[in-house]
Amino acid sequence: MKPKSQNIQWQESDVDRADRERRNGHRGVTVWLTGLSGSGKSTLARRLEAALFERGCEVYVLDGDNMRYGLNRDLGFSPEDRAENIRRVGEVARLLTNFGAIVITAFISPYRADRDMTRGLMPAGDFLEGYVDCSLEVCEERDPKGLYKKARRGELKDFTGISAPYEAPESPELVIRTERRTPAECVGQILEYLEAGGYLGATADVGAGSGH
Repeated sequence: MKPKSQNIQWQESDVDRADRERRNGHRGVTVWLTGLSGSGKSTLARRLEAALFERGCEVYVLDGDNMRYGLNRDLGFSPEDRAENIRRVGEVARLLTNFGAIVITAFISPYRADRDMTRGLMPAGDFLEGYVDCSLEVCEERDPKGLYKKARRGELKDFTGISAPYEAPESPELVIRTERRTPAECVGQILEYLEAGGYLGATADVGAGSGH
């Protein structure tokens, strides 16, 4: 989609992405965690952030609830509002990734088209989709916010998994099975993927995904 504004032009920084990544000692990348409410996305995002921070990485979590307090507080949970929610988050993630940071998102993001749109905003290799795979039954048992109970009583409209669909990723970079593995094991799985892909501490690979 083209901007409504006319006579605008993308402005390049005098400090390019490759320079930032060399200083950081790692590549910029977005790790996009998607899954049902209660699947463990936020827990994994926070623990992964802490683990990467301890390694000296520039890292930040974009959490679904937190984004709706500010930037996206005008949006509800209709399909149209969900799409706009993800579009805005995707743009923020793109900017932070281009800054050379590791961005971790924790969003249900139930529609494939919205996630694919976000992937399309970034150069190849900058967007890693992590499917936090957990059955609806287990998510309902966990129900940390009591949302499934409200949805079953009809008190919540457009609730993913109950009255609204969830479209699981077809070919994600990572499938993280929180039903079978501990949070520590799941974080370890993600770290192993980042290390094997040259995202962490491999200066020869730094800047490989540069671009705006």
